[in-house]
Amino acid sequence: MAQPASPYITGLVLAAGGSKRLGRPKQLLPFGAVTLLDHVLQTARACDFDQLLCVLGGGADEVRAAVDLSGAEAIENVHFGEGCSSSIAAALGAVDPRSEVLVLVLADQPGVSASTVAKLLAGRGDAPLAACSYTDGRGHPLAFSRSVFPELSALHGDKGVWKLLDRHAGEVVDVPVDGPIPRDIDTLEDYEAVLADAAR
Repeated sequence: MAQPASPYITGLVLAAGGSKRLGRPKQLLPFGAVTLLDHVLQTARACDFDQLLCVLGGGADEVRAAVDLSGAEAIENVHFGEGCSSSIAAALGAVDPRSEVLVLVLADQPGVSASTVAKLLAGRGDAPLAACSYTDGRGHPLAFSRSVFPELSALHGDKGVWKLLDRHAGEVVDVPVDGPIPRDIDTLEDYEAVLADAAR
């Protein structure tokens, strides 16, 4: 029997935040030998994505000048102040027509690994929505099938994807992932905590 063809998968790195609480572009914070966004893009390139998109917004020109965006199509979200839903909407127009699955990756969550993405994709089966189920709750990355793209494009605000998961509660597959939800970086304290975690 022939193996079924793997679905065409698009990875979407959300990197458009204005870093209001931090006061400088968090995408450019040093992380190891590179920037925070470089690190997340390196992880994304190591995933089994057929297409890689990266949405920029706040500090976009600085980010383009400082970050290696090779292998990713950069999309600029001029409405980045309206929350990450606006970045998803901006990116959907660039998603390859062959794409059957969209995986959302946060640029300010460097603790997510390529193996976490692989677990998510393996565990989702053919469910329309899938999330990582960490030891302390549900978190990113998230996966959505093409059937959900129209709803994704109509979301509003920073909590839009979570409301979408709630709306489709019976259709979401929660894929078990070891460990707590990886920290995201909104403040200097978050950044220091993430660096301390990485040093361990």
